[in-house]
Amino acid sequence: MNSRAKSKTHSKRKITFYIFLVIALIAYWFCLPKQLFNDPASTVINDRNGILIGAKIADDGQWRFPQSDSVPFKFKTSLLQFEDRHFYQHPGVNLISIFRSFYQNIQSWKIVSGGSTLTMQVIRLSRKGKPRSIYEKTREIILATRLELTSTKGEIISLYASHAPFGGNVVGLEAASWRYFGHNPEELSWAESATLAVLPNAPSLIYPGKNHVRLLRKRNKLLTRLLQIGELDTLECELAKAEPLPNKPLALEQSAPHLLSRVYQSAKGKKTITTLDYPTQNQVSEIIENHHALLKFNQVHNAAAIVIEVETGYVLAYVGNTKNPGHPEHAGDVDIIRAHRSSGSILKPILYAAMQEDGEILPNTLIPDIPAFYGGYSPKNFDLKYSGAVPASKALSRSLNVPAVRMLKQYGYPRFYHLLKKLGIKSLNHPPDHYGLSLILGGSEVSLWELAGIYSSFSRVLNHYYKNQGLNDEMDWRMPGFEKQMEVDKGKQELNAAYLLSPASIWLTFNALLEVNRPEELSGWKSFSSSEKIAWKTGTSFGFRDAWAVGITPEYVVAVWAGNADGEGRSGLTGVSAAAPIMFDIFNILPNKTWFDPPYDEMSKVIGCRQSGHRASSICEPVDTAWIHSKGKKTTACPYHQLIHLDKTKSYRVNSNCYDPGEMEHTPWFVLPPVWEWYYKTGHPLYRPLPKWLPGCEKDISGNPMEFIYPAGNTKLYVPVELDGSPGSIVFEAAHHNENAIIYWHLDEEYLGLTRQPHQLSIQPKGGKHLLTLVDDQGNVLKKWIRVLKKVH
Repeated sequence: MNSRAKSKTHSKRKITFYIFLVIALIAYWFCLPKQLFNDPASTVINDRNGILIGAKIADDGQWRFPQSDSVPFKFKTSLLQFEDRHFYQHPGVNLISIFRSFYQNIQSWKIVSGGSTLTMQVIRLSRKGKPRSIYEKTREIILATRLELTSTKGEIISLYASHAPFGGNVVGLEAASWRYFGHNPEELSWAESATLAVLPNAPSLIYPGKNHVRLLRKRNKLLTRLLQIGELDTLECELAKAEPLPNKPLALEQSAPHLLSRVYQSAKGKKTITTLDYPTQNQVSEIIENHHALLKFNQVHNAAAIVIEVETGYVLAYVGNTKNPGHPEHAGDVDIIRAHRSSGSILKPILYAAMQEDGEILPNTLIPDIPAFYGGYSPKNFDLKYSGAVPASKALSRSLNVPAVRMLKQYGYPRFYHLLKKLGIKSLNHPPDHYGLSLILGGSEVSLWELAGIYSSFSRVLNHYYKNQGLNDEMDWRMPGFEKQMEVDKGKQELNAAYLLSPASIWLTFNALLEVNRPEELSGWKSFSSSEKIAWKTGTSFGFRDAWAVGITPEYVVAVWAGNADGEGRSGLTGVSAAAPIMFDIFNILPNKTWFDPPYDEMSKVIGCRQSGHRASSICEPVDTAWIHSKGKKTTACPYHQLIHLDKTKSYRVNSNCYDPGEMEHTPWFVLPPVWEWYYKTGHPLYRPLPKWLPGCEKDISGNPMEFIYPAGNTKLYVPVELDGSPGSIVFEAAHHNENAIIYWHLDEEYLGLTRQPHQLSIQPKGGKHLLTLVDDQGNVLKKWIRVLKKVH
């Protein structure tokens, strides 16, 4: 072969070599999977300080926590001294170790040493227990060197720590730390770190609770090594060796199982740092269980509570239900915090605030508390009694239903419906007419989550009033959060004047809720309420199915629910008796609380009538000064004080037709409409009815002293049917200013009979349109057209 042919052949070989080399390098570069480990991970939640509060096992039945980016110094040092002392010097493979292990294996005629570096062990872990062989070892070497090219030493240690087996179904350092020692890896002692460092070497042979002698010997040998390299002094080493080994694995903390289930739906297989506070969570759980033990005697099996940190909107405690082990029928797994339940009276403060906001009422405006009929709907107070008239703030604090419905009718239930939706209640899936006036009495549903979000938003708005110079920060209106987020960039705040509800209306509402009547029999509540200010409200749904309580301070909002998850009602289950005691016990464990500063710039100080709650007229007495929402200045002056004319003895009313005007005494008098007065005077013994007319002056009466209690408005009447099928009766009722008056009743000019106080008459009218006429013994006449419809059962 000539030199030219040889040169050509050499060139071809050279090209072939370079092609092969390029192919080999490409194959080498792509031989490592993009993701070494695809194992399912446990779903983990920690509290705000990193304390484990719950975990769900991975889909493959392993306790394998999500990979951590950091490895504690003590464990890392112990691991490298035990597994790979030259880890930072080799490129993924230690040839000296491999030749040494080869020599040892030849001498023993069996595999006694693998010579694997930590990087090679990471590769072996990723390949899921392939059999030990020269071929596999070769692959591990190649892949280990490739891994070292694109990963830092810290990342490789992290991979090992997160995926190494630690015995049983425990995988990874974090799971092992919690299962064997009950705390974070960062809190491991030298003895604990050394124990965990030797475990992956033979996890099936050396396992806490078994083979203690072998495990102890290996751990102590490693501690001696740490003494030799200067990581421990003699005393530290002896103390570390004196620490006992763990026994069987500990049960993982499950402080917030319902929040864990909630996180599992959106962040399965991940670790979530929540906003919960571990000590607070445990204390609230204990309070719930203590009350559950009492509630069970009334066959009430479920309760839930949520605690919100107002400033951040973060959840401090999330107890979604009671523990009912062995009783799945009690539905202890249901997360009540997210469940929509009948609201009862718990939304009344929002209506009160809305009416303050629009200047429709003042804090103590008198609201009628008398029998009311709205078509076929007739609301009743919880005690089935009427007060005649009650200040709006008292109606709220006493949670009276009849005044609340009347207020909603005045405000308009469509407006209230849209306000609730803007505030974040998502269960309003029907148009406003579906709910009607029952919207304020449990006709709609709400969740504890939404309730806590609304009232914590109210608190933030008040807290930030002066900070934001009276402007609205839209970030203040939000639902709670349970994941730690970055703080809001204050430079991007959107401040405007468009409040959903202004700070003044919220402050007046919270002030009214300070007056909620705590049960007299619970004397401990009195001392509590005198030491700290808490605005609070309870609610009870129809049929005693849901008991609610919510408490508000500038720092915290606590919302509580008690009842049965299946909707079964229990007699005596009320917000005051079941939910409020839990709420107050929770407030007892929270740090000291303050109270809200009044937003004076949105308020006006006015002279008000003490008896009517309206702005005082020129004849009102006595009067008080009071802070009101500035929009409240448009409300009318007191309409209930009248200037009446009395004789000189001040015993009788008179007029100019029967008495010398020069001898009259002109006196302001607080006069309520007849029906209001009828109920009002029973609870107000100091209320003075109008004096009688002086004989001879009766005919000059201004206004009608009579008023219908039932029927009222344009009510259509139905004749009931008795159990035996016979037609029943309708009971008509009226009120008169004069308690000694006699009323004569007529239907279509037919005389029916007379009544003295109380003025009630039972009749059986025929179907159709009728004229009901009342005449009193002074000749005053009151008429009303009624329509009697078909008989109903």
